[in-house]
Amino acid sequence: MIQFRLYTYYKTLIYCFLVLFVLSCKSTKVISDGSVDNRLSAKSVVKAHYQNNLNFKTLTGKVKIDYSDGEDEQSFSVSLRMERDKGIWLSAPLGIVKAYITPDRVSFYNKLDNEYFDGDFSYLSQLLGTDVDFSILQNMLVGQALFDLREEKYDLSIADETYRLTPRTAGTLFKTLFQIEPKNFKMAVQQIAQPLKKRLLEIKYQNYQSIGREAIPNEILILAIEENTENRILLEYRNMELNREVNFPYKIPKGFKEIVLE
Repeated sequence: MIQFRLYTYYKTLIYCFLVLFVLSCKSTKVISDGSVDNRLSAKSVVKAHYQNNLNFKTLTGKVKIDYSDGEDEQSFSVSLRMERDKGIWLSAPLGIVKAYITPDRVSFYNKLDNEYFDGDFSYLSQLLGTDVDFSILQNMLVGQALFDLREEKYDLSIADETYRLTPRTAGTLFKTLFQIEPKNFKMAVQQIAQPLKKRLLEIKYQNYQSIGREAIPNEILILAIEENTENRILLEYRNMELNREVNFPYKIPKGFKEIVLE
């Protein structure tokens, strides 16, 4: 019997959604031997990050998810299909739970409890304490910055053999930090903090895998803290493939009860 149950439907699926795909780019990729270059400026590091955007149309594979909130632990796998800027599809074994995300819609259903959710990104934004949209989710999946680093100026330092970027102008409500690894100029760590609300979202890209000439995250650790509550999610990507033809079979079963998120 498959031990798969979302005791909080949105919580587990939301963290699946936090890891989704990136805009492609045709710029020439920067090649590095994996060591930190102390001569680079913050502007050069940011430029290299965007020159190394993942260039593909679709991405497919499996995602193993380990989830813990300090009291409950869950481990399961989902099939993943994505088409750049258009759709993200997740399916648990036997289709017990399915999710389908588009730029203007977040939808999922759970056959164990005959319930479904169908709405926009407003709840995700409320949960994370920052505006969330399809592009942000895509960026998180493949190790790109959550926000456009080219819109702000940063100070550069070296930390843990990575390039550490901190905004020159500190935010009043939010504090951000980005660490970029030197081999592929992908994200090593991303942090968004709200000190006044005692919130922290930290995403650690623990390693990367090579698919053809592209670098895709292999394991991602997500830590979400709010006051005394801590959620940890580890995602491991398996059997990833680029540019296969994909479709998104998804239809909310009749008679299911709608989940209303307050």
